[in-house]
Amino acid sequence: MILSDRDIKTAIQKGKIKITPKPDFAKQLGSCSLDLRLSGVFRVYAYNHSAFIDVSNPKTYQDITKEHRLKKNGSFILHPGEFILGWTMERIELPNDIAARIDGRSSMGRLGLVVHSTAGNVDPGFKGNLTLEIANIGKIPIILRPGLRVCQLVFDVLSSPTTNPYKKKYGASWNKPGKLKRVSLM
Repeated sequence: MILSDRDIKTAIQKGKIKITPKPDFAKQLGSCSLDLRLSGVFRVYAYNHSAFIDVSNPKTYQDITKEHRLKKNGSFILHPGEFILGWTMERIELPNDIAARIDGRSSMGRLGLVVHSTAGNVDPGFKGNLTLEIANIGKIPIILRPGLRVCQLVFDVLSSPTTNPYKKKYGASWNKPGKLKRVSLM
């Protein structure tokens, strides 16, 4: 069952779903979703540093990405065809009986901005900032700024609390902007 705006607001106000900083419901709450904002931290790929990505070797990932932190009032220009990682400004914490789906906002999608390639599911028990897989599939550069409402969460109630929340899953790591501890698929 998908939570309505009233249920999302109540769950946040009662602390069942934790979001820091607290959302501005007037701006961020939709009929059945909550908008999240872009942080000022990105991981940018430097493709000329390696001929390949070895998914079984996390060092490969570290070798071809560089952290980029925006200064106050800074911006990041995402060129056509470019792919970067970003993070939400909000830190979320889900209980063991609520999952969420991250979706792009239609206003951003119409500009060619994609915020997730495959990782749209947020498991129950997740705690941290959400990693965004950001791409510009349009033909014009897009300016990204911290605080941009770039994605939305849709919350789903599980039929019963999970026995395998995110924090207990093999290979799970809490996400902090700029940091990805595990990238191996093996």
